[in-house]
Amino acid sequence: MIRQLWTASVHTRAFLRRYMPTNIVLDAIRTRRGLKWGVPAMMLAVPYLLVASICTNLIDQGAPGWLHLLVLVCVWNALKFMSIGPISLIFLARRTSG
Repeated sequence: MIRQLWTASVHTRAFLRRYMPTNIVLDAIRTRRGLKWGVPAMMLAVPYLLVASICTNLIDQGAPGWLHLLVLVCVWNALKFMSIGPISLIFLARRTSG
């Protein structure tokens, strides 16, 4: 049972890593040529937070509860984009000094 869950989680991670747009963008930023785009990519967090805010307001007004999942995904993607800026600066400094 645990082996099947482990295999399913590995395949799910590989699928999400390969085909989800935010992961594709973040993988491109982590390359040597893409490190300079880390700080501007932080601005992509703003639309995600805006969508999360709109969905939260809709939920408060009586919209379906499945929008909570959309809020969670938007906030998670916003956190990923906000964290790539400082990380790319550290990697860029490490590349230029070494």
